[in-house]
Amino acid sequence: MSLVIRKPGILTTVQDLGRFGFRSLGVNPNGPMDMTATRLVNIAVGNDENASVLEMHFPAPDIEFSDDTAFCIGGADFCPELDGKPISNWTTQVARKGQRLRFQTRIFGNRSYLAVNGGCVSPEWLGSKSTNLLASVGGNDGRALESGDTIACKSSHLEKTIRIGHSLIPDYCRLPTVRVIPGAEFELLTAISERSLQTEIFTLTADSNRMGFRLQGEPLHLLHPKELVSAATTFGTIQLLPDGQMIVLMADHQTAGGYPRIGNIISADLPIAGQLGSGDRISFKLVSNVEAETAQLALERDLRFFRVGCRLTVGGQSNL
Repeated sequence: MSLVIRKPGILTTVQDLGRFGFRSLGVNPNGPMDMTATRLVNIAVGNDENASVLEMHFPAPDIEFSDDTAFCIGGADFCPELDGKPISNWTTQVARKGQRLRFQTRIFGNRSYLAVNGGCVSPEWLGSKSTNLLASVGGNDGRALESGDTIACKSSHLEKTIRIGHSLIPDYCRLPTVRVIPGAEFELLTAISERSLQTEIFTLTADSNRMGFRLQGEPLHLLHPKELVSAATTFGTIQLLPDGQMIVLMADHQTAGGYPRIGNIISADLPIAGQLGSGDRISFKLVSNVEAETAQLALERDLRFFRVGCRLTVGGQSNL
């Protein structure tokens, strides 16, 4: 079976959870901007959490199903329709052979995820199927999907309907307060800038993309100018640019950089940040490493319970 792309959308790529173990060689992980949505929709359709999904931006693609296919959509709400009939996010669906999946309008969020039972089939590069647009590898020939592309899928047998409960869905909004831990150079900020980081609201500019979100707001300042040797960065690292503005590194981030690292968004809140787009706003709350670890452990516990619940649900209907 396969997914046939009839219209490509603005940016649709194949992503799994990422490519790890190669950052020392300058290869970034890639993967989804919203890892929690990716994991949830994969679990719902009975996949391994690392199965490949389609990450879609709006305008989203027009997709035809070549065979009966079980699938689930999560993340941003783009008003999905199956042959003109509205369907819900966060609920497993079954498409019949020849049916078309279309997305009508963007309600909230900027990245939607489509998982099919069995996962999408694409070549691996360095152990991952995630698309690396810069290197043109992974996914579908290392590029965004185009009209006429066919994405092969594995078996698509599903005997259960799963609705993902609201308690599992990230608390998306256009002005989130995300938790951050201090970065390696946080103490180089002036006291006023430390306070501004935690009290001001910052806006994503039009230069924001999968590599990083450029923020516009109250300029922050260092105690004194300082040249830094390039050091390791990761998804969620907040860097301070020379003009006093910030950039938040996202899924396609570089592996090292020389700008001061004043903070890092905690892993549990990265999906919330990952759904933002140009014009959205964000604020930050400084937390301890212990709070960051506790939040991630709570998320992993909830996902584990959900995984077990899906495996125990055979036939009928489940609301987890």
